[in-house]
Amino acid sequence: MSNATVITAVPDLPFIDIVREYDAPRDLVYRAYTDPELVVQWQGPDRLAMELGEYDVRDGGSWSFVHRDTDGTEYGFRGVFHSATPPERIIQTFEFLGAPGYVSIESVTFEELQGGRTRAVAHAVYPTMEARDAMIENGMEGGVVEGNNRLDKILAGLQEHADSK
Repeated sequence: MSNATVITAVPDLPFIDIVREYDAPRDLVYRAYTDPELVVQWQGPDRLAMELGEYDVRDGGSWSFVHRDTDGTEYGFRGVFHSATPPERIIQTFEFLGAPGYVSIESVTFEELQGGRTRAVAHAVYPTMEARDAMIENGMEGGVVEGNNRLDKILAGLQEHADSK
């Protein structure tokens, strides 16, 4: 099943909301968001390779990664996990190193739905409207949608493996 990613940026509010449903149980979706071996397989645009620096999902843990284009161009990101409550919620900061100092705070909640499905609801708060708009204008939507489409495939594979045991 193909699920739509809904991205909302209300005019005059420095927020971006992202909602995506997955055909997988909440524990598995949370694992895909927090297991470094899985994160590198799905986050970001299709055309970019991801190199994970650190990914320590715990209260106060840090994360960093670089997305690399085929021409060698690098896009670095970093942040801190402020709260990780398995399998319910993650709160973290997010900073694009190409625009240092513009740190957003993001929360993702994982809601159990009927039929073993999960809804992930992300809410990102930016320090200014300009920072929010720059994120949108620099291709965030494409990377989020492409990454979520890859995550659907990963979750299906993980579920098949779990079901075959």
